[in-house]
Amino acid sequence: MILIGMFDSPFVRRVAVSMDLLGVPFEHRNWSVGKDQQRIREFNPVGRVPTLVLDDGEALIESAMILDWLDQHVGPTRALLPPAGETRRRAQGLIALAAGVMDKGIQQVYEQIFRPADKRHEPWLRRCDEQMRGGLRELESRCAAVAGEWLAGDAISQADITLACYLTYLSEAVPAPLGQYPVLRTRVAHCEALPAFRKYYARFDPPDTGAKP
Repeated sequence: MILIGMFDSPFVRRVAVSMDLLGVPFEHRNWSVGKDQQRIREFNPVGRVPTLVLDDGEALIESAMILDWLDQHVGPTRALLPPAGETRRRAQGLIALAAGVMDKGIQQVYEQIFRPADKRHEPWLRRCDEQMRGGLRELESRCAAVAGEWLAGDAISQADITLACYLTYLSEAVPAPLGQYPVLRTRVAHCEALPAFRKYYARFDPPDTGAKP
């Protein structure tokens, strides 16, 4: 299998970490959605990452779809999302919150990268920042209510992986004030110390689009 995309993308990274933890081997194409757009479009017509090319040539797009396929591929006893019940709902709820925080954070990042300062809409940026911080507060509260080492069960799950990949990115790219949320900071640091997370880490490197800060 071939995983397309750079590891400074939190979406690519959570797929790579998941595949590593599941023992699913893959080749990596370190292609940028900027300079390698045409090559990516050969597999994903939208030109986005991650894209996972299966052994039979089928291309899976969007990290959520890829992660769902991986769980089915390895079977329910090894899947990174709990199979049913309260633990699964907790994991899904945390992933949904993290995705919402990610959405509002990355909109701020795009505004900073692609728009010159005089074209940025400050009320919109403030709204996105407020929504991001609201999600972070709720994540802090929910994570604080979990007593165990992992967020959903006795082993690492997709909730832990997604939380760490997303919040590490946001702390570097927005930057999101992760220092204000001690429970989140501790849980992210715990994951980031694991070999799979260190192996697939690349610090956020914003492209030079000509927009001025």
